[in-house]
Amino acid sequence: MTEQSGAQYQANAPEQQVVRRKNSGLVTFAGVLLIVAGGFHIINGVVAVFANQFYVSTPNYLFAFDVSGWGWFHLVLGLVVLAAGFGVLAGQTWGRVTSIVVAVLSAIANFAFLPYYPFWAMTIIALDIIVIWALATQEPDAVV
Repeated sequence: MTEQSGAQYQANAPEQQVVRRKNSGLVTFAGVLLIVAGGFHIINGVVAVFANQFYVSTPNYLFAFDVSGWGWFHLVLGLVVLAAGFGVLAGQTWGRVTSIVVAVLSAIANFAFLPYYPFWAMTIIALDIIVIWALATQEPDAVV
């Protein structure tokens, strides 16, 4: 490369700025947590569908649902949460917006799932709250 072509390259460089989504550490952390929570939902759903005797419901609980129905719901929700997590890691705007909505739905669903497996449900609710906080406090996109 000659000096002249090097100078020409440097002169054209500012014109070629690329707008690129840059994930902060919190957003990346939220994406990974979404993938983990999606995996937890999928495991929860598979167990509820194929071994529904594993879950024992608390009697006289306000939200009484069929365990197999919960299993299918958790499977579908897990796949959506997983996709949203990969969208967040890819830096997509739809991933961040969808992730906040899906995390809220996941927390509500796990609140209703509390009588079946309280520790598991509370763990996923905690992950959802951390995800909502991390995505709601993100920094704006950077121009690189």
